[in-house]
Amino acid sequence: MDSFVLLIIFIIIIVFAAKALKILKPYEKAVVERLGKYQRTVESGLTFIIPFIEHIRKVDLREQVVDVPPQEVITKDNTVVIVDCVIFYEVVDPFNAVYNVVNFYQAITKLAQTNLRNIIGDLELDETLTSREMINTHLREVLDEATDKWGTRVVRVEIQRIEPPKDIVDAMSKQMKAERMKRASILEAEGYKQSEIKRAEGDKQAAILEAEGQAEAIKQVADANKYQEIAIAAGEAQANLSVYESIHEGNPTNELIAIKYLESLEKIANGNSTKIFIPAEMSGILGSIGAISDLFKDDDLKQKPKTEEVIKIKTPEVPTPNLEDIEDIEDEK
Repeated sequence: MDSFVLLIIFIIIIVFAAKALKILKPYEKAVVERLGKYQRTVESGLTFIIPFIEHIRKVDLREQVVDVPPQEVITKDNTVVIVDCVIFYEVVDPFNAVYNVVNFYQAITKLAQTNLRNIIGDLELDETLTSREMINTHLREVLDEATDKWGTRVVRVEIQRIEPPKDIVDAMSKQMKAERMKRASILEAEGYKQSEIKRAEGDKQAAILEAEGQAEAIKQVADANKYQEIAIAAGEAQANLSVYESIHEGNPTNELIAIKYLESLEKIANGNSTKIFIPAEMSGILGSIGAISDLFKDDDLKQKPKTEEVIKIKTPEVPTPNLEDIEDIEDEK
């Protein structure tokens, strides 16, 4: 009998210890109630409570997710779209999370749906489709402010889907296709324009280079002709100088000069010119011719017999042409 009583007492102690000792994990906190009244908030670890008198309610402090069901929302331009989102939140105050809201999941879901309709109702369809980030930020701020008294903090909100009606989707697809075709046409025209500009610039550069090449060729030919003329002039000058020096060194007689003078006049007369300029000193030329005829006559008289009478005709003295006149005649030739 005593052993049975001890066994019962031992079992009661074990049950009492199991009820009295509570272990909280690192991501948990708990609210202790004594006889239905808030007593204290305990941290993670081993916690002792009075069995059957105190009650403990654990709260998870980890970040949690609420999936807001899809709903139909009317935009500002009266287009119905289907929108759903997800909400990430975490508990920061176990007391408010336990005592200030009955069903947090349902409360935040309804709150998100209501505010989502308000936000999208102020936007047109195009703005709704392109303003996801703005919608996320605005909705998070509204929910975070509303859930502050619930002891929670909304970390972020993400829009999962914004789905317009099928006919709107088809119209948007056609619009996007037309826009892409327009961009393609613009790019093609721009490319053709650039190619024509490049081609024109190339033709212009080729024409410039060709003109520069022709100019350089003309310059080279002109330089070559100039060099040729200079060389010919230098050669003629050297030849004339040699002839002039040879004439002076040979000490020609007046008769030889007169003959050369006549030969020069003969060559001038044989030209294609219709006009012939004869020097004004014709008396000098005739005098030289007379002197030459006297030489021939003297030779004839020497060959004839002495009995014959020799009549000498003395021609008047005329000035002998100088070398400068001969050089002028050769230059005119």
